[in-house]
Amino acid sequence: MDKKYVLTDFQQIPGVPCPCGTSRRAYIAESNGEVSFHVVDIKIDAQLHYHKSHTEIYYILAGEGHLELDGDKVPVQPGISVLIKPGCRHRACGQLKVINVSMPAFDPADEYFD
Repeated sequence: MDKKYVLTDFQQIPGVPCPCGTSRRAYIAESNGEVSFHVVDIKIDAQLHYHKSHTEIYYILAGEGHLELDGDKVPVQPGISVLIKPGCRHRACGQLKVINVSMPAFDPADEYFD
């Protein structure tokens, strides 16, 4: 019988470069592409980008800084969360560690830069 859950140790997932810094991504295949869950270490010079089809939720785990969201600079700290809709140009600024939930699951073909 197949288990109806997946246990993941993020310390065992290799980090991959992304426009925001370094991301550890899980659950893309296990959710049949419906959602992905990322732990991201933000670099100070994250690139401004947007997605045409992804909705993202950022949850700030550690650090201080701000999110740039369609030109607005929104201060963030641990415990703050933001839902980012498709088309919103965004980036994180500062030394931050965030959870990023992407719906549908992350696809690098849906990252756009001006």
